[in-house]
This record gives sequence, structure tokens and C-alpha cells, in this order.
Amino acid sequence: MTAVRIPSVAAEVVAIRPGSPLTGSVGVDGSKNAALPLLAAAAAMHRPVHVGNVPRNTDVEIMLTLLQQAGWHTARPVSDPHTVVILPSDKIPSGPDADTAARIRASYYLVPALLGAYGRARLPWPGGCRIGERGMEQHFSVYERFGDRVTVDDHGYLVEAAAQNGTVSIMLPFRSRGASIAALLRAAVAGRPLRLGRPNLSPEVLSIVEALQMAGWECRVSESVLTLAPHPAAPTETITWRVPGDKVEAGTLACAVAATGGDARICGVRGDDIAPLVAALRSLGVPADTEDGMLTVQAQDALPADKPLRAIASLSPGGLDADFEPPLMAFALTRPGTHLFADSINPGRHGNLLPQLACLGAEIHEVSPTECRFTGPQQLAGAGVEATDIRTGSALLIAGLTARGVTTLGGLEQLRRGHADLPTKLHALGADICEVTP
Repeated sequence: MTAVRIPSVAAEVVAIRPGSPLTGSVGVDGSKNAALPLLAAAAAMHRPVHVGNVPRNTDVEIMLTLLQQAGWHTARPVSDPHTVVILPSDKIPSGPDADTAARIRASYYLVPALLGAYGRARLPWPGGCRIGERGMEQHFSVYERFGDRVTVDDHGYLVEAAAQNGTVSIMLPFRSRGASIAALLRAAVAGRPLRLGRPNLSPEVLSIVEALQMAGWECRVSESVLTLAPHPAAPTETITWRVPGDKVEAGTLACAVAATGGDARICGVRGDDIAPLVAALRSLGVPADTEDGMLTVQAQDALPADKPLRAIASLSPGGLDADFEPPLMAFALTRPGTHLFADSINPGRHGNLLPQLACLGAEIHEVSPTECRFTGPQQLAGAGVEATDIRTGSALLIAGLTARGVTTLGGLEQLRRGHADLPTKLHALGADICEVTP
């Protein structure tokens, strides 16, 4: 099979075959998971904001469409298509289209901006990947602490703003990333000090903290409490933010390199953001390190694993991001030992991923709906599989690089929601992969 690429706009299936170890250097796009709340935060500022390093995946384009439907001006300058300029508008909007908003989970980040602009936010229940219940209870609790009124029905929810003053104190029952961002953005729109207990301290939340600091807010962060306060002399000029490199794309590429026994450099990702992924690779015997925005994987020099991998997704500071679990699982299938994987954050993810890996011949024991174990190494065989969600798709790409014969991956629309063109990045490292139209 010749590794040639047909333009992805026409492709319906990716075909993968094992080949030489992946080598070379490749850069990652901006993080989808950080870009979406940053774009919503930009809309909440009510002044011009330039956001750099914005990826061009489907979810981001949908968010920009929702902002335009809600009355904001958005544009990508021709001279820098990875920058998005967001300007407030004085026109009366029709509001975000419900069908469009229901296509992504991150539509809920728009609530604070809509409250600040129009006093109300009417949105459908969040969509996106089908990986478990998309609970909104913690978001609603945040808004109610600000005095807002929340009503729900079968189609979605309505939040109506209240005019109140004073510090808002919130203690989250668990470290919810979405609720933490909702609290930060709601405080910014209301101009009220915030004291947030048990905050989520993921890179995506910290990106919002850094953005608000650049906009003039004072913020202190610890594992137990996050405080935010408006600065009396906040700047009023145009704000410039930058989306961090995509840690999940970097981790996926690293696992692909490791699975093939390759040696490669992945550029554009912060070391702290991928520290748990690097630790997991090292525990499986693969030398990996980060320095100056570069992740280096030297799987050609892999050693016997120190011990079987325990990859347990966690919301705790420094814990393993749940989005790292699927690519790590695909890699761990190639390594000796009995490995344990668990993701209680996204309870439907294993239900998507494990049947697809089984199509390739993987033997995985489900301990529970959110926990599984298996013994490696396992030899997989190529087959037709489906990207039922973003991370399942990326894991199946890795599995296809080690399976005998040809693996064909459908469901590319799911993969493109999180990655503008992951197959092309793998091809740049030497993967025998091509996109085809049946």
C-alpha cells in the first residue's frame, strides 16, 4: 500500500498498515480543549481580543459559528490564519442556533458571555462525544451561587442573570473542569470577586486564569482554593492571548512513536502539561523527556518495563488526564505485563473503545464498565473499525500501526472534531497511512 494522501475533505476512511518505526519531527496544533473556553472567555470581555494558535478542527469552527450567531464578530486574518479576532457587536442577535450548539459539549462555556451581553442564555443540552452522561448540575449550582435563575426542560436550559454584588464563595463537590471555568467566566462577566474551593487545576483551567490575569484580574491559585478579584485599573486596550499546544495530540503522537519503536520529536507542547503521559511512557520502559517546548520519545532504546502500567484517569492536580488513557491503552497492548486502565470520569468511553479494539483481536477483560485489564504484548490483526468518538479514533490509529495487515478506520468526522489532520502528522513521521474515498 503506497502511503499517499488524498485531501481529507473527500476522505471517508483511513487505511493504516504497519511499517518502519516512526521517526522525525512534527508540531502539534493548538489545544482544542483550551481553545474552546478561551474563545468563550474572549466573548465575555466586551472588548477586542486576539487569540493566537487557534486550531482549525471542527469543534472550534462550530464555536466560532455560535459566537457569530450570538452577535460577535469573528475573523481569521489572511496573514495569520491561526489567529482569531473576536469583536463585540451592538446588533440584536438571533442567538445561537440550537441544532448547531447541540453538536459540541463546549457550548456551555458561552453562558457567561451571553448573560453579560443579553442577560439570558438559552442553550440545548451539550453534545459532542458519546462517552457518558453530560451532567450540568455543577454548572447550574455555580450560576445559582451568583444569584442567577436556572430552568430546564427536555430540550435544554435557560439561565437568567441576576444583579448582585459581593464575593461569591463556591465549594465544588469534585474538581470539575467545566464548572471551574464556568465560575471563572461568570465572575469576570459580573465583575465580582470569586473564592472557588476544590478547583480543577488542569492546563485548560490555568489557561483561563492566565488569560484573565492578562485582562487585569488578580488571581491566586492553590490546590485547595482559587481566588479571583477585579483590578481597579484593569486595561481597556485590545487583549492578546495564545492557545497552548495540544497536549492530547502530543500524547497521541508520542504513543504512536513508542508503539512502533521509533525515535521522534514532538514540538509545541508544554512539559508540565504532559508530565503524567511522560511518566507513563517511562514506566513502560520508553525513554521520554521534555525540554523547551519539545517532547522527545526514544523508543528504539526501550527497556523492559519497570512494572505493569496502572493508567487511572484523575481530576486531581498532576493526575492523568482521561484523554491520555485511550492512546496509552493502544500502546500498552504492545508491552509485557498485566496492565490496568480505569476512567470513571467518562463512563461511556470504554464502551466505545474496547469493542473496536476487540475487532482487531485485542483480548481485554472488563472488570467493570469503567475499568479493564489485559496482558501484553498482544498481536493485533487489521480489520475495519470505527472512530465512535475523538479519542477512540486516535487510539485505533495507533493500534493500526502495529496490527498485521491493513486496518481501515471510519468515522473520520469524529476524529476531525478534535484534530484538524492527525493522519497527516503520522504520515509526516513515516506512517504507512492514507485517506481514501470508498
